[in-house]
Amino acid sequence: MPKKLKQLISILLLLSLFLLLGACSAKPQSATSKEKQPKEIRIGMIRVPNDKQVAKAEGFFKKHFEDKGIKTKFIFFDSGVAANQAFVSNSIDFAEMGYTNGVVALATEVPVELVWIHEVLGGNEALVARKGAKIKKIKDLKGKKIATPFSSTSHFSLLQALNEAGLSHQEVTLLDMQTSEIVAAWERGDIDAAYTWEPTLSNLKKTGNTLIDSKELAKKGYMTTNIELVHQSFAEEYPELVSEFLLTLNDGVMSYQKEPKKAAASTAKELELSTEEALGQMEGTTWVPLESQITADYLGTQTKPGQFHHVFFKTAQFLKEQGSIKKELTEKEISEFINPSYAENAMKKIKE
Repeated sequence: MPKKLKQLISILLLLSLFLLLGACSAKPQSATSKEKQPKEIRIGMIRVPNDKQVAKAEGFFKKHFEDKGIKTKFIFFDSGVAANQAFVSNSIDFAEMGYTNGVVALATEVPVELVWIHEVLGGNEALVARKGAKIKKIKDLKGKKIATPFSSTSHFSLLQALNEAGLSHQEVTLLDMQTSEIVAAWERGDIDAAYTWEPTLSNLKKTGNTLIDSKELAKKGYMTTNIELVHQSFAEEYPELVSEFLLTLNDGVMSYQKEPKKAAASTAKELELSTEEALGQMEGTTWVPLESQITADYLGTQTKPGQFHHVFFKTAQFLKEQGSIKKELTEKEISEFINPSYAENAMKKIKE
């Protein structure tokens, strides 16, 4: 073989070796921890002073995510209906809502999982009747116009309150309104009563009388809660970040339990409320810390579902009977939808 040809072959072999080594060395560089993380987490919010709002106001999201180079974007929704629509369009990763909207999400195959219970609702949601409308008890609502956001916890509680009073929903005129619409309709005198939540509730109470609230209904066996959902695609790609998200929410719970007034003051600024108003709304609910989330009273564990599974199932049955959802949900579907594994993993991180 000619000498020049041998030299050319040697050069080509060396070049091939360099290219091969370069390709091999490029693989670990493309799998860095930063590239495995999302650049931003999109978080749906409702305007209530809860654990999530405390976590936002006191910088816990920054501690858990932004310090890792992950931005957090907060998007406010007036209802769970709007949040579910955002999930369908894949424009958010997390969102809180009344658990009845979680039932709707499962029934309509919105690609989400339930991972957290924010608070058990109490005095912060109530049925209020206009003063001067001669409505002193729930039975007096017969033939009256009542507004509430449909498919919400307030809607569910309203139907239960009517049923407990011996009234069917056909004996009243139910109007589907968002919270801002309820205030406007109330001021115009277009409605006689409304079942709604804070801060709308406080506005109505100024010229209205409370007939029943969600705390009273919970004592009758109708527990209602606000929940956190995560988009399935986000959870599948970043399961550890879902657990980190729950640790952030738990920081909000712990902060409130340790210093209620401080937590109320921080959220009050965010929501344009007085500290007293924020604290009053907080005290009207029961917050659920991480260690309680995975107990028999709430989410339970992957092997032993908690009481909330039963509450969710009974609510789904009720909403199906009322025509609010078309699909009849099974206990198996609900067990797959409620996923306590992220909370269990978060609890392990605390114990480590």
